[in-house]
Amino acid sequence: MATADIDQFKTEAGKAVEHLQSEYAKLQTGRAQASLVEHVEVEAYGGKQALHTVAGITIQDARTIVVQPWDKGVMQNVEQALQKADLGTSPVNDGTVLRINLPPMNEERRKQLVKHVHELAEEARISIRHHRQEAQENIRKEPDEDDRALQLKHLQQAVDEANQQIEDIAGKKEEELMTV
Repeated sequence: MATADIDQFKTEAGKAVEHLQSEYAKLQTGRAQASLVEHVEVEAYGGKQALHTVAGITIQDARTIVVQPWDKGVMQNVEQALQKADLGTSPVNDGTVLRINLPPMNEERRKQLVKHVHELAEEARISIRHHRQEAQENIRKEPDEDDRALQLKHLQQAVDEANQQIEDIAGKKEEELMTV
């Protein structure tokens, strides 16, 4: 039973790390990336749609994202959604496509993003702690004291590995943000 708790913890920790990576992908690093806008929600067809489901997203150059709605009827809604997104710039509508010219990041914006990177990493660590607590509660129900101690040791090793992954990912993202 306790091994199942550790396996469950590893699964949940993996999900926390994946979520952290997906959140980091949304952060502007000074280079144009489709992941900066594909999650933007657009009011279309009677509901909220992710931008990538209503438009093609391409990278024209290092600082320009091109968004081409498949249906011209949602062009205005896409433009409004992109204006509401915190990209540091507004899209330029030429009638067929929307161009987003990303400004070069200044030192202040870089520091803000690094702070946000640390906040997201802390949220992931909190999630890990929460899942560790659940696993510990189940392991402590184990009647055999030696088995319980061994399982808790294995759980702590899994926690340490997950926290190290979070630190590594956060460090790489911080380095990427601070590189001019």
